[in-house]
Amino acid sequence: MSSRGISEPGDVPAAFDAAAGSYDRLVDANPGYHSHLRLSARRMMLPGNGRGLRLLDAGCGTGASTAALLRVAPLAEIVAVDGSAGMLTEARTKRWPGSVRFVHSRIENLAEAGVEGPFDGIFAAYLLRNLADPDAQLQKFRALLRPGSTLAVHEYSVSDSRFAAAVWNTVCATVIIPAGRLRTGDASLYTYLRRSVNRFDGVTAFCNRLRSNGFTDVHSKTVPGWQHNIVHTFLAKASTCPMP
Repeated sequence: MSSRGISEPGDVPAAFDAAAGSYDRLVDANPGYHSHLRLSARRMMLPGNGRGLRLLDAGCGTGASTAALLRVAPLAEIVAVDGSAGMLTEARTKRWPGSVRFVHSRIENLAEAGVEGPFDGIFAAYLLRNLADPDAQLQKFRALLRPGSTLAVHEYSVSDSRFAAAVWNTVCATVIIPAGRLRTGDASLYTYLRRSVNRFDGVTAFCNRLRSNGFTDVHSKTVPGWQHNIVHTFLAKASTCPMP
């Protein structure tokens, strides 16, 4: 699939299908990728190693975010969902406890796939900027969560910082896109990644988006390393009051 062939964001799952076989090798080469996911999962402050909790990993990909959730909540039930069959095939080749279940579904269609709430926490890594209607999805997440439970969005956001945007675009041009082309013979997914991050909400705008869609106690934290002020954990609680 060429970069022109990705209908943004409609064909993103198909692009991930094409890249699935090499995806883990690419992200493994990114310093901090897995530790940052674990950091965001820890920031959810899930109690009791997750005992008695039911968690949704929204956009699980090859299972890196699932592994991060499992690390901090080894006793929880985890439902991991992704729209790319290829990425899920890679995820399922790994060893998982019986408490982890993978579901193939676009995140917008969870009900049709039999995934229903309530959940005691939702972890959404690198997902929201790839959706056509993030507001509608945030409202669905709010409805799936028990009141007062945590949504953690682990996502790129550079629009509020010229320096962060400059670092991001430099790394994309010199490392991420060339490496993607070398590994897969097609840089379409990685050129899309660069564009999607550049146009995504800034930190302030995304925090306001969370509040306007029924979340409270909204705040964000960034990560260490080269992705400082590039990758963020957005944390929010499902409001105990119904949406107006």
